[in-house]
Amino acid sequence: MLIKLENITKTFVSGKVETPVLHGIDLEVDRQDFCAITGPSGTGKSTLMHILGLLEPPTSGRYLLDGEDVTILSDSQQSRIRNKKFGFVFQSFNLLPRATALENVLLPLVYADPYPRNAKRRAVDLLERVGLGDRLNYFPGELSGGQKQRVAIARALINSPDVIFADEPTGNLDRKAGFEIMAIFQELNRQGNTIILVTHEDFIARHAKKILELHYGKIKREETVTNRLDAREELKRIEKEE
Repeated sequence: MLIKLENITKTFVSGKVETPVLHGIDLEVDRQDFCAITGPSGTGKSTLMHILGLLEPPTSGRYLLDGEDVTILSDSQQSRIRNKKFGFVFQSFNLLPRATALENVLLPLVYADPYPRNAKRRAVDLLERVGLGDRLNYFPGELSGGQKQRVAIARALINSPDVIFADEPTGNLDRKAGFEIMAIFQELNRQGNTIILVTHEDFIARHAKKILELHYGKIKREETVTNRLDAREELKRIEKEE
């Protein structure tokens, strides 16, 4: 078992106002799993992903990562785990506008100690892997939305993470670009990467192996997807329509 959450809660406090967001979440994720967290807006999907990615502490409960309770670790210890074991892909890309695609992919290694000897070669390989081998020196402003998200995926992979967290990665993309991104995630999963994806779109969630549906901060439904969508097949259909 790679990840296990036990009775996780989260309440945001602003002055005297308390806003409960998550209520008693129990969750298990195996290695090489592909899990989609879905549900309507405001139901706690991103908050749950932030807790899983050690970007936000839970109010109560236990989070076991490889059997270790990471909720009791210090901020610096959690930061080391986050930088070493996790990669993140966000809806807004979060690329530096004055850095090239290659430089953006290398960013997570700035504080690496020691700095990997083959870092640049690996970054180039990753950009080639996501279909951007001919865009290494392009700036974000010169790339399409789908290409920016591919750079973000390559950046998430630079540290060879155990888990890739993707928060609404297709939210700012058109239909075709969205399927292209999902095709990359499915291929990464076939190659052994564990992926946890947040989406409010059911058809995107059905590219995963497992769906967790949140409703008012609780897990309403857990489903093993028997008829998964294949993004490559969806792309073929779109190309025929064009």
